[in-house]
Amino acid sequence: MSKARTEAFSDGVFSIAITLLILEIKVPPFIGQSNQELARALLTLWPSFFAFIGSFATILVLWINHHGLFTLAEHATPRFLFANGFLLLLVIFIPFPTALLAQHLNGPGANTAAVVYCGTYVLTNISYQLLLSAVASPQCIRNDVDLTLISKIRVAYLFGLLIYITATLVAWFYAFAGVLICSLLWLLWTQLSYSDKIKIEKTLKPSK
Repeated sequence: MSKARTEAFSDGVFSIAITLLILEIKVPPFIGQSNQELARALLTLWPSFFAFIGSFATILVLWINHHGLFTLAEHATPRFLFANGFLLLLVIFIPFPTALLAQHLNGPGANTAAVVYCGTYVLTNISYQLLLSAVASPQCIRNDVDLTLISKIRVAYLFGLLIYITATLVAWFYAFAGVLICSLLWLLWTQLSYSDKIKIEKTLKPSK
């Protein structure tokens, strides 16, 4: 199967998942209340807005890194397709733990909701590692990709997995702290590079 066709299908899945997040924020009923009462009702929705912004940013970062992995692949092998399918399964699932967290973050079930939310990203990280492994196979990877770059990405993924597992454990005792740890990983994923800049510079540098 064409890699371009697979990436186009994946982009569609990402766009649907990120759009579904807003459906979990419901407009509070307003039947004759004052402006102050409506304002208070909106303020009670802060867990929903918090979960929405967090998951939106996360899916956006997931999509950017997904594109980065695709730039390293030359062919879409069966192993690559199944690994990508598992990743998309989890992307589509993200609106559910988001809604669960929004509904229970401010209640007695906050810890369970936070564990489900953080645990989802543990599985998502594993899916990215499976996709990276498929991309790195000789049948899939581009010939000009430096294997040192693959090693750097793999180390970053493993580090992220440890942080996500830690966040899940912390969430069982401190719900908000666990979710916050997950959110801080945006800093890692936004800085992760999928291009070998040094190699590109050497290639473009004119020979003496």
